[in-house]
Amino acid sequence: MDLAKYRALFLEEATDHLGEISRALLSLEKDAASREAIDLVFRMAHSIKSMAASLGYDGIAELSHKLEDRMDRVRTAGRVAPGEETALLFRGLQALERMVAAVAKTGEAPAADAELLRELARGGEAADALKKKLPTSSARPLLRRP
Repeated sequence: MDLAKYRALFLEEATDHLGEISRALLSLEKDAASREAIDLVFRMAHSIKSMAASLGYDGIAELSHKLEDRMDRVRTAGRVAPGEETALLFRGLQALERMVAAVAKTGEAPAADAELLRELARGGEAADALKKKLPTSSARPLLRRP
């Protein structure tokens, strides 16, 4: 298998997806409840995760998975939490950008930052436990979306 061909495709697509995430996060700074921006970050993180995993870029796959999981919780909440959450999402984006740049330079993906992974996961356990306690109809967001 010609990994160079697939690596080039990964780098091109990942770079495009990271640009989309950046634009969506900028949009979320202005409107924390932008459903379009929330869904876009979720989808782009999912795509990067899948591409990275298929090529064995485990660090990128792990970080994008944590970012995807975080965005799933944001989707459930219907908005990015006020305060530090947007900054955390930007840190995740910047880390992914550095990791993709490392693949371009060396052909290898570095390990994901363990502290950043923990921070992205923080709060997830509490949200999951709350979902399990609530009846199915109550686990959905309270706001109706068109």
